[in-house]
Amino acid sequence: MGKVASAPDNDGRRPALLTLSERLNELIASVYPDERTRPGYARLAKEIREKTGGGISGTYLWELATGRKSNVTIRQLEALARYFGVPPEYFFNEEVSRRVSAELALASALRDARIRNIALRANGLSPTILNAILAMVNEARRVQNLPDLTNRHGHQPNSREPED
Repeated sequence: MGKVASAPDNDGRRPALLTLSERLNELIASVYPDERTRPGYARLAKEIREKTGGGISGTYLWELATGRKSNVTIRQLEALARYFGVPPEYFFNEEVSRRVSAELALASALRDARIRNIALRANGLSPTILNAILAMVNEARRVQNLPDLTNRHGHQPNSREPED
């Protein structure tokens, strides 16, 4: 199969391939959030081969994850995408990558029972009360110097503005 490529930017680099390692590492961290129990690249490559039938070695996976290599084939991308449960476009399409990253962040947050409990208990509350709770959470994030998760329109990512 052919190599995945993108148009060079102003300095001659390939921007989509520059982020391949970041995107791969995001997927690995989402599946294995605890670094202490995260498998090594050889074991992870073996799991990928067993689950998808795609051929990728531990060394090559390490090279992709560390940015030392970026010349991945379409078959390898498809195997990675199948293993991690994301569309292949995740690796080279910025819009798809942002959407999948938001979904991964949500899934990661929902691993915490306290966050799940807050979400479940908020279900059924009026839009006005939900907005008040959201304002309190945003203020708590500000006090703890956490990043603002609202977009430029003042809405939470991937959410609809509730009606009053």
